[in-house]
Amino acid sequence: MLAAQVPAETPSTSPALTVEQTTLVRCSAAFAMIAYGQSNGNGEAQKWPDLGTRGREFFVRSLAQLMDELQLDRTQVEKLMSDAVQRLWDDGEIDAVMPGCLLMLEASGV
Repeated sequence: MLAAQVPAETPSTSPALTVEQTTLVRCSAAFAMIAYGQSNGNGEAQKWPDLGTRGREFFVRSLAQLMDELQLDRTQVEKLMSDAVQRLWDDGEIDAVMPGCLLMLEASGV
């Protein structure tokens, strides 16, 4: 009877990320959001450099790196990205993170 009242432990769906990994996720999410806005003619997105090609490549490489480093499957990576996009949207942080993310993009050589 007592065992039925104790919830079974479930594995965490959000792995612990390093600062670098968190930044990769945040910048990948920001680039995806800006690239989407640019492809739809959103005026706010147009103020940033075109991210259609370079932003997409950064996104792909970053997610592949995270999958390798953290042993994540596609569903887990999609959850990380979805959560990051939602946080950026809810907190209105796109403009705040983009300058640093653009520096990261330049440093990546993409």
